Amino acid sequence: MDSSKTSLGFLVLLSMVLLSGTSSDPHSLSYNFTIDPRPRDNQLWCEVQGEVDQKVFLSYDCGTAQIKYMSPLGEEVKNMSAWEAQTVTLRDTGDLLQGQMPDGTPENHTDKVRSGPLILQARMTCWREDNGHTSASREFGFNGQLCLLFDSENGHCTVVHPGGRWMKEKWENDRAVTDFFRMVSMGDCPAWLQAFLVRWEKMLKTSAPSTTVPTTVQPTAPASNHITKIILVVLAVFVIISIVAWILDEKRRRCSQEARQSDQSTFHMVMDWTTDPEAPLSLSALLLLLALRSARHEAKLRASRNFPSVKGS
Repeated sequence: MDSSKTSLGFLVLLSMVLLSGTSSDPHSLSYNFTIDPRPRDNQLWCEVQGEVDQKVFLSYDCGTAQIKYMSPLGEEVKNMSAWEAQTVTLRDTGDLLQGQMPDGTPENHTDKVRSGPLILQARMTCWREDNGHTSASREFGFNGQLCLLFDSENGHCTVVHPGGRWMKEKWENDRAVTDFFRMVSMGDCPAWLQAFLVRWEKMLKTSAPSTTVPTTVQPTAPASNHITKIILVVLAVFVIISIVAWILDEKRRRCSQEARQSDQSTFHMVMDWTTDPEAPLSLSALLLLLALRSARHEAKLRASRNFPSVKGS
């Protein structure tokens, strides 16, 4: 009984450990940059839109360093130290992206991306998956066309449209730029998300989705979230079934062993009782004794019939 309780307790503990990775809610933090090197009147040369779980919470003007709080989410965290660090990094990123813009339209670029002055659109996203792991990505495009993907973990660029080839070639020869992107994506952004979620967690569960559509290309949702969850659930179910089967098999063996021991004990007790000359014999004991003696006698007769007798010469 104690062994069964221990096994069941281990089963519950193991299930909690296996499923604990799916207990955290996934969240994402994104910043959409729009860089216009030749803005028209009353237009910004750099504008940043911040989103958490696709809900807009800030709009930032890199030129004047002014912030507009687009929802109560921004108001909630504006006094945190992480907010000030975020503002400085957004300004530095805007200045860096402006410096990466070409002086003129790159060769063979206008026929591959929609015509008109080049407007750089960049999106930095970091997210916490439901297993607690944090990842990040960057996307770059021109005039609404996604052109380049930047892997924040290894610093490699992938061209998804010919219009981004010149940008990849430029950044591959500029280690400082790629290191800056990796530092902000894998270091600063996850730190801001973790700090802001302390106050955002409850608000995000009750707030309605924002209807504002960002101007940059939406990032592809990581498919590894669902795959990881499925693998963990299947593994947990397999372990649970294996442990339950083991417990049932142990109980069956224990019951069978106890039954055999009980039969042997009863047999020896009866034999001791019937062979004791001083023990009083009841009617049932006498009948059992007679049945045993009769069985022994028949066994001897059967053995003597089957065994050939030896005659003397």
